[in-house]
Amino acid sequence: MAKNLTTRAEDYSKWYNELVIKADLAENSGVRGCMVIKPYGYAIWERMQAELDRMFKETGHQNAYFPLFIPKSYFSKEASHVDGFAKECAVVTHYRLKNAEDGSGIVVDPEAKLEEELIVRPTSETIIWDTYRKWIQSYRDLPLLINQWANVVRWEMRTRLFLRTAEFLWQEGHTAHATKDEAISEAEQMMNVYAEFAENYMAIPVVKGTKTESERFAGALETYCIEALMQDGKALQAGTSHFLGQNFAKAFDVKFAAKDGSLDYVWATSWGVSTRLMGALVMTHSDDNGLVLPPNLAPDQVVIVPIYRKDEEFDAVNEVALDLMKKLRSKGIRVKYDNRDTHKPGWKFNEYELKGVPVRIAIGPKDVEKGTIELARRDTLQKEFIANENVVDKVISLMDEIQETLFQKAVSYRAEHTTEVASYEEFKSVLNGKGGFVLAHWDGTPETEERIKNETKATIRCIPLEGDKTSGTCIVTGKPSERKVLFAKAY
Repeated sequence: MAKNLTTRAEDYSKWYNELVIKADLAENSGVRGCMVIKPYGYAIWERMQAELDRMFKETGHQNAYFPLFIPKSYFSKEASHVDGFAKECAVVTHYRLKNAEDGSGIVVDPEAKLEEELIVRPTSETIIWDTYRKWIQSYRDLPLLINQWANVVRWEMRTRLFLRTAEFLWQEGHTAHATKDEAISEAEQMMNVYAEFAENYMAIPVVKGTKTESERFAGALETYCIEALMQDGKALQAGTSHFLGQNFAKAFDVKFAAKDGSLDYVWATSWGVSTRLMGALVMTHSDDNGLVLPPNLAPDQVVIVPIYRKDEEFDAVNEVALDLMKKLRSKGIRVKYDNRDTHKPGWKFNEYELKGVPVRIAIGPKDVEKGTIELARRDTLQKEFIANENVVDKVISLMDEIQETLFQKAVSYRAEHTTEVASYEEFKSVLNGKGGFVLAHWDGTPETEERIKNETKATIRCIPLEGDKTSGTCIVTGKPSERKVLFAKAY
């Protein structure tokens, strides 16, 4: 399997697109703007799903499923929400096709027009809050902690595999609470869950913060987010969690009877991550040889490749390989044994390097004689010979070591590409030079935020929750600034 990947230095965007396709993660479909997630890519997404789902359930959430279609009247009930999504909604207007009378093919039956158009969900707040109105009557029904795994449609004009597609997979949590403080605590908790997942499973360090008013989710009073830095110096929003106040409860008349008998509107949150995380995973760790996957998310943590020429050599190698696979699996290691005779070992080495399998083990006749195996790490490309009796312990320790190495490498990259600036000229110089995160004072106005965006293409990624909170003056206007905020060019 020849890689022939464009290098990152040559063209980062092209490298990314080629890698996603050549590593068998996904491909463009016959439907404009949509993708096919291939088995290997979906296996990684399933690993993400499994860990996130466990974390959601550990924090008291349950899964449910709500309709794909939303009546137009529901969507229009929350004004800022419809303003935020109106331009990217797909709409169902008819429910039947028929053969054209002139025999030219199939046409939409004009007699089958829906009484009310249906929106293909771009997000589910409206249909869910219409449902919650029936589920919530009293304080005894709260908190209501629901998540759904689903697909959504947002009619994007410029698409890129995993990063921006017209249809994508995600999870969306929607919760209802008796008090404002409880809802805010929930939104913060889920931001922290996302951060823990990104750092401990994806090996991606993130900055936790809040969005500016202009960057908030449509209909939210506060949006919490985690921001990650990719290898090309651009930021990627890896997850968001929204405090919705009582906006949706008021729009859909969701009230509850408090302990004292009074009626009040419930307080709400919503939060989500999507298959965009796949793009983040690729861009954070991978290199010019292909994918580099953290062991915690790799569908196959170890691949065993037998090397032989004769049948009798295969028998001896196969015995060692099967025994090793059994021992590793008994320790919870995900192992693939590639004993196909249709591809040569060199081709297989190339394939698994491209697919980012953390550890590759090769066993040949000489290894059988010596009682050793050859072990290769994907992250460092280092190879070494290990005695058979030490292989299992070595592999187990490598899982943690590789995971931590990838995380620390990403931490170091972020540290090297986070710059504090004191002037607008310095700000523009950093953005156009080394890129990355830029910390700078901003006067807090949407006008200055928009000016910076228009002039530099950089956006305020977040107002960090941690770090230096010293006041100063805005780099653009010279007006007072409460603290520095995080800027970057972004995906």
